[in-house]
Amino acid sequence: MPLGQNLAFFNERFIDPNERVLPVEERGLQFGDGVYEMIRLYRGVPFTLQEHLDRLEQSAHSIMLTLPKTVEEIAAIVQAGIAQTKIAEGTVYIQVTRGTAPRNHLFPEEVAANLFIVWKEGVPDLGKQQEVGVVVFTFPDERWHNCYIKSICLLPNVLAKEKAHQRGGHEAIFIRDNEVKEGTSTNLFIVKDGVFKTPIADQSILNGITRQKIIEILKKQDVPVLETRLTMEDIEVADEVIITSTTQEAVPVVQVNDRKVGAGKPGVYFQKLAAWFQKEVDQSCSSSSGK
Repeated sequence: MPLGQNLAFFNERFIDPNERVLPVEERGLQFGDGVYEMIRLYRGVPFTLQEHLDRLEQSAHSIMLTLPKTVEEIAAIVQAGIAQTKIAEGTVYIQVTRGTAPRNHLFPEEVAANLFIVWKEGVPDLGKQQEVGVVVFTFPDERWHNCYIKSICLLPNVLAKEKAHQRGGHEAIFIRDNEVKEGTSTNLFIVKDGVFKTPIADQSILNGITRQKIIEILKKQDVPVLETRLTMEDIEVADEVIITSTTQEAVPVVQVNDRKVGAGKPGVYFQKLAAWFQKEVDQSCSSSSGK
């Protein structure tokens, strides 16, 4: 496998990502019947790999899906793929579906789940976004009520993000019953008077791994952080708004709809958080960490 070349894995073997291996009658294709995870590689190290795999297992359990391999076996495959590709900066995408079977709403009997893994070189260049900030738009939350599951059923997310993009926005933020929930692929924090606030991780949002890590970092730095219910009124008076995800890390929001956030530029707490997060990555993914 040439240096930096992308790679995939389907069930029991490594394959070229362009190889045609997926049957037409596949539960993920026909029903969106599956779960997934996206993991960031820093210097060839999968950051928070265990946390992602634990959540994959939890998501699978939530939809009554048995993983085809243990999380330890999946972790070993992830590491084997990194060793083959020698990818330093990139991503690992893991997807598990209920398998290959004739189309039927009922679960297929005695059918093994399908396991897909894709290793890709390269990550988004966030320099400009982190330097000048981004614009987001709010939309009614039309998703199902189990958003804590990292399901591959993402059509409402795709539609909302596309609508935001067409209006010149970077992200769409979901609002349900006047409560701010999360972005289509991000979690959300606000800062008010030095206190970080983020929506409660109940069934209505995904408890992002980066979200969890940032809460942990803030507590280490003795910065107040609250998990609480947020409304549009909270967003409108916030000093800073920040969105977070695995691939984007943390990005400052400088405008929500037509309203400027704070001074209309990335704030001091975002700058501190970005530095603290980078330090956490450096410590976790250093070549001497042995991970």
